[in-house]
Amino acid sequence: MSSLKLEIAQERAFSSAEEEAMLNLMHTADTLHRVFHRRLRKWGVTSTQYNVLRILRGAQPRGLTCAAIGSRMITAEPDITRLLARLKALKLIRQHRDRSDRRVVWTQISEAGLDLLNNMDLEVEQLPTEMLGDLGESNIAELIRLLEFARQKSKAILESENGSE
Repeated sequence: MSSLKLEIAQERAFSSAEEEAMLNLMHTADTLHRVFHRRLRKWGVTSTQYNVLRILRGAQPRGLTCAAIGSRMITAEPDITRLLARLKALKLIRQHRDRSDRRVVWTQISEAGLDLLNNMDLEVEQLPTEMLGDLGESNIAELIRLLEFARQKSKAILESENGSE
């Protein structure tokens, strides 16, 4: 019996190897995300908030619009505006309206946000090695290749479904 079947207490066989692989990938991604999320708790931010802060640190000094932030995020976030409002309340970002188009809001990381990331950097940078380092360099390279292939295939499916709506 496969390890995944035991973990999710499934007695029935998977319908295909592809189904087992997809469910394994989803379950593993969730597990990795939970570890990452727990590590961030002590700094008082979620993994999604951390992702936004990293994006904004990379977009200094100009900052980004809400749409640009959303397009760069690791996981899709349906309500960027509310997420940014929480970060603003924590004083980790600042926002201002565009001078030429008042509908556009620019978001930049604040000094407090930069300080927070600087305090987090060392531990957060060590986490991937802690979680995946035992795979070895060649296995990690192969994993990256396979994940990129699966993601491109999935994106093609999403694009074809968006075109048919």
